[in-house]
Amino acid sequence: MLVNKLAPVKGEHLEFSTVPGYFLQDDPKTISNGFDFKNTNFGLINRAYDADADTSRPALPKTQWQRFEAEIMRLNSQSESTTRFTLLYMGRHGQGYHNVAESRYGTKAWDCYWSLQDGDEHGTWRDAELTSVGISQAESARDFWAAMIEREKIPVPQSYYVSPLIRCLQTAWHTFTGIDLPPERPFKPIIKELIRECIGVHTCDERSSRTIIEAKYPNWTIEVGFTENDELWSPTLRETDDAMDQRLRAAFEDIFSHDNQTFISITAHSGMIASALRVLGHRDFNLDTGQAIPVLVRIDRVPGALAPVKKAAWFAPETCLEPPKPANLIQN
Repeated sequence: MLVNKLAPVKGEHLEFSTVPGYFLQDDPKTISNGFDFKNTNFGLINRAYDADADTSRPALPKTQWQRFEAEIMRLNSQSESTTRFTLLYMGRHGQGYHNVAESRYGTKAWDCYWSLQDGDEHGTWRDAELTSVGISQAESARDFWAAMIEREKIPVPQSYYVSPLIRCLQTAWHTFTGIDLPPERPFKPIIKELIRECIGVHTCDERSSRTIIEAKYPNWTIEVGFTENDELWSPTLRETDDAMDQRLRAAFEDIFSHDNQTFISITAHSGMIASALRVLGHRDFNLDTGQAIPVLVRIDRVPGALAPVKKAAWFAPETCLEPPKPANLIQN
């Protein structure tokens, strides 16, 4: 049984930082727009590692990912008892009906009016489901993972965390179900409330009830304390970036305090991942639907309780009682 050396200790707290230099996504010169993790070996840079000099390991040909895994193992074996290195695979859900609607109406009209509605004549987007394109994106990610496991020997996730919103549950299912995973690393996801999208006002971000989620995914684990109904979503107030960052800080504090695994998968959202990158000290890196980003995280347990932080305020976004007219129909 693994002992979590970063388990909570009274009078101490966790600090997170990104270890750069291993992935293209770490490099400020890499442009996120149009970047596809499937065409770049997940972004892993072809480089030498200190672990390459380890003569105790069999001198067999190794892939870049096998060598990188050995490097992470070296970092962990040589670190202090208060430090751990964990690789996160963070994936954004595939295209949802809300994404299509925002593209159809434009972001301004979406934020002002359409995001407050349940849907339109083309479909519904309250707790939005995946479109056929979104399902194809998730299946493409599945094919990528299957090939990477077979060809590149990429380290398979040991833990899986999924946002409770339907589009993420669907994405995780289509991505990881059907892959030939090692028996000691099965796909057993944990549905976690705090890794969801920006909360409030937008109906696509109000989650379904626990009963509905359990009916759709009866064999998945729902974390302790998960309420029947969505008690976080507000029809009038929406999270600020600061509020999201506080939430993601709490989520990672919980995950890293209780999960000792080295390779962790998170299936979530663009806003959530953007917040996670800020909390983890990573550069900004926007993800299109169906895209993913790996982040090597250093976790340190440091003396002293975390300094009290005032709870960040939410805001009341500007809304419209009716949809704005398209710009080409507005008369001067």
